[in-house]
Amino acid sequence: MLKDIPQHIVEGIGIAVVGDGTGKEQENWNVYLLNFRKELIEGVLVTSKGFGMIEGDEVKTSTLRHSLGSVEPETYTKIEPIISNLFGLNNEYWVSFFLNGVMYDRKFIFLPGTISEENFIKVPLINKRGVMIR
Repeated sequence: MLKDIPQHIVEGIGIAVVGDGTGKEQENWNVYLLNFRKELIEGVLVTSKGFGMIEGDEVKTSTLRHSLGSVEPETYTKIEPIISNLFGLNNEYWVSFFLNGVMYDRKFIFLPGTISEENFIKVPLINKRGVMIR
């Protein structure tokens, strides 16, 4: 039954939205997967989608699937670009990967309005300003 399925806790993984521009009004935004672990993660798959309300209308983006292969320890890799028009939506990233032969998965959701200047930090590993969920 469901209680017999092992619950593997995902730790040491993060998702960050980082602006690659130089000014306050960033033009190029990208989403990254960060591997803070000391081990290689393999078979990394990410599903992304946006959903929510904009000006009273329900909006859903296309679901995108990304195969990232392996991510080296204490590094990051680009998942996809994102346009700032989508920051008012829930932006969901479902990450699955293998570590030591065990499959892990976790859903990361940036809520509407959280990708904003007031929430920016210096994102570790990337060393640029952005928003991160860890």
